[in-house]
Amino acid sequence: MHQTTTDDEKILRGVLDGWKDAVDQHQPDRAAAHFTEDAVFQGLHPYTVGRPGIAAYYDAQPPGLRADYRILETRHPADNLILGYLAADFSFTDRPTLTVSLGILLQQTDHGWAIAHYQVSHPV
Repeated sequence: MHQTTTDDEKILRGVLDGWKDAVDQHQPDRAAAHFTEDAVFQGLHPYTVGRPGIAAYYDAQPPGLRADYRILETRHPADNLILGYLAADFSFTDRPTLTVSLGILLQQTDHGWAIAHYQVSHPV
């Protein structure tokens, strides 16, 4: 397993910047398109599997929600996988910003890199 590399961060940022833009623009289907067809998704509600559930999760988020992230660590456990550990801030128009820990597993597919696993947790 490799440590954080510039290439891994560049790939992770490429996927996450597109996801962030879709979340910020409240475009749930576009946000879900950054995930694999069978992605396991754990936000702050019960988990779901697949893009339809992911799109529904983002559709239920309030307008004005904005996402920001900081990559803390990356690992490359296999040629077609990149693991990212991040701090993420979700800001709202009507309540304080929520800071969470975010684990992301990217998988290289025939269509490029996509999120295969997304796990949010409250930091300790």
